[in-house]
Amino acid sequence: MIKFAHLADCHLGSWRQEELQKLNFQSFQKVIDRCIQEEVEFILISGDLFDSAYPPIEILKESFAEFKKVHDAKIPVYLIAGSHDFSASGKTFLDVLEKAGFCKNIENWQTEEDGRIKLKSHMHNDIAIYGYPGRKSGMEIEDLSKVYFDSFHPFTIFMIHTTIKDVVGTIPMESIEKQKLPLANYYAMGHIHQVFETREANSCYVYPGPTFPNNFQELSDLQYGSFQLTEFDGANIKTKNIKIPLKEVASIEIEIDNGLTATQQVIDELDKLNLRDKIVLLKLKGTLTQGKTGDIRFNEIEEFIKKKEAFVSLRNISSVKIQDSEFEIESFPTDNVESIERQILGEYSQKNPADFNKHLPQLMTALSAEKNEDEKSSIYEDRLLSELKNILNINQML
Repeated sequence: MIKFAHLADCHLGSWRQEELQKLNFQSFQKVIDRCIQEEVEFILISGDLFDSAYPPIEILKESFAEFKKVHDAKIPVYLIAGSHDFSASGKTFLDVLEKAGFCKNIENWQTEEDGRIKLKSHMHNDIAIYGYPGRKSGMEIEDLSKVYFDSFHPFTIFMIHTTIKDVVGTIPMESIEKQKLPLANYYAMGHIHQVFETREANSCYVYPGPTFPNNFQELSDLQYGSFQLTEFDGANIKTKNIKIPLKEVASIEIEIDNGLTATQQVIDELDKLNLRDKIVLLKLKGTLTQGKTGDIRFNEIEEFIKKKEAFVSLRNISSVKIQDSEFEIESFPTDNVESIERQILGEYSQKNPADFNKHLPQLMTALSAEKNEDEKSSIYEDRLLSELKNILNINQML
């Protein structure tokens, strides 16, 4: 019997709110502790361990401590880069973890003359593990239709960070049909932040969900993080999704129509509820016939929620419309920046078709990279230029 753990989309360092960033890491710690307790043979992390290729130094310190625990327990960790911790230059802090002996990045391929991509396996005893990284805005999907494995093995795991058509639903994302992927027994997938499993013949396709929700909507939908425990007895694959409950989530939806009186209306509704030690998700909706969203005194509402001893609170006003005599203005959602970016880039590319457009998602990602703590300006500039040159396939910058 072989038992292993499958994690994805940890996004360590993603939350701006200190309370939720700590909770995110605590959930990751709980997953690691559970893996050690279960005495798994190995751990798979299918992309987006970090929320960026260059995470904050404090996140790195805490992460190294967790990986050391796994290393001391003699449990190997195999991982790939995701769309967030992928770097066009090929240099990320995943390399630092690997050089420290804490994990193995199993991405290993070569491009053939005919354009096909041959993947080479990493062997864990008799198990062949293959991997291909995710990229920004689904740029990996075109490559995945060209990949093939270097050889056949009795049990094969394929780690990918992408979207298959079975799970995409109405989400505006590029996706690939699972039949176009090379044949494997277990597809350890990441990228889609939901729990999903489907089977076809002897193949099992699994998204374990994020180890902690990554935005307002995910907290509302998922509430907790999760990971997958998988067992293989030589004939059958058994999987179990493990939830990591830390704090109770209170989702509160209030309809308003007057920005001038909304503050007191919201406070009155909140006063009826027990919010102690909960993650409070406050969603306002409706059309304002008087006043505007700027008239809502959110600082007073937040202070009231603190008095109710909530753990932390988030608000969403994307469903609030402002009515005018001739038109309505709808607030834009702010909890899924990537979707907005994809929509804008898609519209721009349709209006301005050009081969260069394929580079835009990766260029945006590279140019949004922030200077790291204690990083010299010259090193930051060299890193940025290196990223840009790799994206544009420029060997020398004049």
